[in-house]
Order: sequence, then structure tokens, then C-alpha cells
Amino acid sequence: MNPSKSVARFQQFEVWQMSRERWEFVASFLDFEVAYAVAKNRNERVRLLKVTYENGTAVQQEMIAEVGVTREEP
Repeated sequence: MNPSKSVARFQQFEVWQMSRERWEFVASFLDFEVAYAVAKNRNERVRLLKVTYENGTAVQQEMIAEVGVTREEP
């Protein structure tokens, strides 16, 4: 690997909220516990994601939790 071409790679936890039929970004955190606390205290449908970035671009997403999903009426 060429040292002058090193990849800036990091992970963060992101909280997304469903609002008016669209997912909206709420916040991102390096610490899982903080992200989880924010996600569980939202009143709307939320997703907690672990996202890996390389050179400022998201290259991998893992959904950790989705809370507040409403079920369809029969």
C-alpha cells in the first residue's frame, strides 16, 4: 500500500427518523451508548445505523435497530 494514498476510514452511529413518509437524518455519534440513548428517546419511528466511511463516503451501513414501526390494520 502506498503511504501517500492512505484511506481515511471511520465508523459512526447515526440516528434517522421517519417524518412525513421520508427518512431524515437526526444526528451522528462516535459512541454507541449516546446514539442509542438519543434513538430510544425519540417519539417517531427511528433507525439506528452503524455506518462506515472511507474518505468521506459511506461504504457500508448496518441497521442496528428500528423502533416505532406501526403495524398495518387487517
